[in-house]
Amino acid sequence: MGQAATAPKHVWRFFRAGGFDQVKLDSGSDLTSLAHLDQKLWVALSCPTRGLEFDAETLALIDTDSDGHIRVPEVLAAVQWACASLKDPADLIEGSDALPLAAINDATDEGRQLLASARQVLASLGKPDEAAITAADTADTEAIFARTKFNGDGIVPVGAADGEAANAVIAEIIACLGSDPDLSGKPGITQARADQFFADLQAYSDWSKQAEENAPALLPLGDATAAASAALEAVRAKADDYFIRCRLAAFDGRATDVLNRSQADFAALGSKDLAASQDDLAAFPLAKVEPGRPLPLAEGVNPAWATRMAALQGAVVTPILGEGKASLAQDDWAQLTARLAPYQAWQASKAGASVGDLGLARVRELLASPMKDALAALIAQDKALEPEMKAIGAVDRLVRYHRDLRAFLNNFVSFANFYSRETKAIFQAGTLYLDGRSCDLCVRVDDPARHATLAGLSRTYLAYCDCTRKGGTEKATIAAAFTAGDSDNLLVGRNGVFYDRKGQDWDATITKVIENPISIRQAIMAPYRRLGRMIGEQIEKMAAARDKAVTDKAAAGIGEAVKVAEAGKPAAPATPFDIARFAGIFAAIGLAIGAIGTALAAVATGFFKLAPWQMPLAVLGVLLLISGPSVVIAWLKLRQRNLGPILDANGWAVNARVKLNIPFGCALTRIAKLPPGSVRTLRDPYSRKRSVWLWVAIVAVAAILGGVGYWWFFLRNGTPAEPATPKVQAPEAPANPQAPPAK
Repeated sequence: MGQAATAPKHVWRFFRAGGFDQVKLDSGSDLTSLAHLDQKLWVALSCPTRGLEFDAETLALIDTDSDGHIRVPEVLAAVQWACASLKDPADLIEGSDALPLAAINDATDEGRQLLASARQVLASLGKPDEAAITAADTADTEAIFARTKFNGDGIVPVGAADGEAANAVIAEIIACLGSDPDLSGKPGITQARADQFFADLQAYSDWSKQAEENAPALLPLGDATAAASAALEAVRAKADDYFIRCRLAAFDGRATDVLNRSQADFAALGSKDLAASQDDLAAFPLAKVEPGRPLPLAEGVNPAWATRMAALQGAVVTPILGEGKASLAQDDWAQLTARLAPYQAWQASKAGASVGDLGLARVRELLASPMKDALAALIAQDKALEPEMKAIGAVDRLVRYHRDLRAFLNNFVSFANFYSRETKAIFQAGTLYLDGRSCDLCVRVDDPARHATLAGLSRTYLAYCDCTRKGGTEKATIAAAFTAGDSDNLLVGRNGVFYDRKGQDWDATITKVIENPISIRQAIMAPYRRLGRMIGEQIEKMAAARDKAVTDKAAAGIGEAVKVAEAGKPAAPATPFDIARFAGIFAAIGLAIGAIGTALAAVATGFFKLAPWQMPLAVLGVLLLISGPSVVIAWLKLRQRNLGPILDANGWAVNARVKLNIPFGCALTRIAKLPPGSVRTLRDPYSRKRSVWLWVAIVAVAAILGGVGYWWFFLRNGTPAEPATPKVQAPEAPANPQAPPAK
């Protein structure tokens, strides 16, 4: 939905936060013109309805298609309907919980219906003189409808009718067919349930009429036919099994023993408590199987079936076959089943069974009464109020929009709530306290692994925490953004406390971290900490290797000594002390110490030769050389911190680059500071004691190293010799002083 060509002119106002421009919604005209704001300027285009710190009922009302996501068209529809339902759309800017009745736009039919319904709600709650209505009033539907007989839902409970007779029928329908809850929460009946009830009455009456017209065939024993049929059905399957076994034994006598169960089966049964093993005993044949043997009714009957066989004899055999029958041949059994077969077929076709407990007399009484039409009229009277009662739902919608809509827009169209810091955004779940810091940017997460895949693109240091409370029965997972301080102590397994938006405290434990730079300070110190860790690791490795070498050498020496002792040989003479070898070692150590001392001396000499104003620049240059690359990389990443991937991983469709720059990050994560005016005592009784001898030792070592270096490079190798002055020899005196010099 782009900018419409015929859109009315509206002057939009924007504020800049997070590195981009966001629209300000401060007037009624801003809301009525929202449909004409280019969607490219909206911060979000979609958001989930779960995991937000916002009224769930309001979110459900905005989400008209109930798909769990709210999109731009749904937001615009909510804004347009709310603006049209109020005389002044600017009332939505207030965000007040109470909606004045005078603010409802009664210039339209829908508005007048809303106003009437609002007044009816207040009257139902016993507040007819109230001038405003709240969400608490509209949410209590049971209280609203408890005082009314009819509420427009087409369901009438017991007590809705004026007469006792009608209310009694409603109760009978509920007893036979169940109930439907009406808006007041009471059980009632619908028209469909009433129609089903009277249809069952008619079906039951017609079915009973068959027995009245064909009594001799259907009720051969009169009123005792039902009991006889039940007694016959109780043993029918077992008796049929007995006669089949007897016919099979007559077919082949070899099967007789098998059909009567084996000796092993009886032995297994005999090892049990027969009083407690009736089911095992009942699985045996009804009587002893023999070819052509009739079924005994008393003597020789399986004890587990004796009671049911006695009932069969008294209720069926004696009334139909006469007194004195001690057993039944297969033909007798066939005669009994055939005599009761019509009754059983009639029972199988029973209709209207749901109303059978009322009795035939009551069934026909209800069919002859005008109750069917009376209940239909009562239900129709209730249904006629449906439009008015539906408007109560619209009143609830308007009250919630009046309270919540602007807050939602400031978390969807813009992120004004997030950047203003006056209140938290709807996606901020609470505050995590951990490692001397409080983190305000915490979002709820359902699947940390899936969330981390996309949230890692935010260039933000994230710590995923499992939160539990009330003995571990309530659980939640959050992703907390650390945007100030350092990450030295943010380790998996560390514990903190999470406070949700309701102020409830949860035990929080870090389960996963996504590492990214947190601050420039951390970047400055990172190279030195890495160097310190590296040196520490190397020292540990060297110490471990040296310890292992000494241990191995000692073990080898002890083993060799044991072998020599066991062999009875004299121990090998100790290796004589090689002074030349150790002199070489000490010379090498001295050379190394001298080199180090010379290097330090050269650095110190060069540094002190600088002019005083050059010394700070030299120190700064060294620091830049060491920390500069780390700081540059961290600075670039901190400039790229983006809230979008964190929300997108939760189902949002963020439409802008929502930056978390360094100053804003320091506001989202606060480091522990002493309160203003606090008095500090700097003397720590448990601090590490510093000895003057440590400094003496340091100075002595430095002097020794300097002296060794000076000796090695200057004195040992000799200083450059001065040019030798040539000696002038005097000329020898001539032998004859008087003689002239030789020419």
